Formats: sequence, structure tokens, C-alpha cells
Amino acid sequence: MSINQGEIWLVEFFPNVGQEISKTRPAVVVNDDKAGKLNLRTIVPITDWKDNYRYFPWMIEINPDEINNLTKTSAIDCFQVKNYSTVRFKKQIGTVSSDLIFKIHQTITKTLNSRYSLSLN
Repeated sequence: MSINQGEIWLVEFFPNVGQEISKTRPAVVVNDDKAGKLNLRTIVPITDWKDNYRYFPWMIEINPDEINNLTKTSAIDCFQVKNYSTVRFKKQIGTVSSDLIFKIHQTITKTLNSRYSLSLN
């Protein structure tokens, strides 16, 4: 099964622990297609959009369209970046643009780099 950067897949996030995201939900594949030899992909989950997320700089709003095939306004949660087995990937539902992948990468970098911790805009 080919799973590539920029694709949105339905992924099984359970079992979860503590406040980790759970359920089967969409996620964006963010790793480079050539990275790694294991059947793992780096992903960020997509969750329902809530108005207070606009104050959380690690959340990126994404609106549904015919390319991403989401059904409602959602949030890409760049704080919960994960490496998951491709066995958890159930169905590809859409894709995102290379510009959005770049924005996701920038946001992930900011969550990992302490010099950006006060300016995550």
C-alpha cells in the first residue's frame, strides 16, 4: 500500500493513553516519501474545529473541499505529531496542498523549538 506525504487517511488512533487523540479519524501524512524503511508514517491528526482553537498556535484550521474530502471545518493538530504503523491506515479520503504541508511542517518545528515557544504565530 502506497501512503504518501500530503494524503489524508482515516487512521485508527486507539488504544490511546491519557489525553492522546482517540478514535478512527482523519490524519495528514507529513513525512517525506523517501524517509525510513519501516512501514511507519509520520502523521498529524485532524479533529473537529472549535472556536477557541484560534488561540492555539499549533492548530491549523482546514475547511472542507473536493480535494481534502473532509465533511466539516476541522483542525490539524500539529502538537500531536505521531509515527504510526501503516496497519492503522484504513482508507485514503483526500489530499492537501504542498503549501499546507509546508505550513504544517513550520508549525511542528515551532512546537519543538524552544526559541519559538513564546511566538507561535
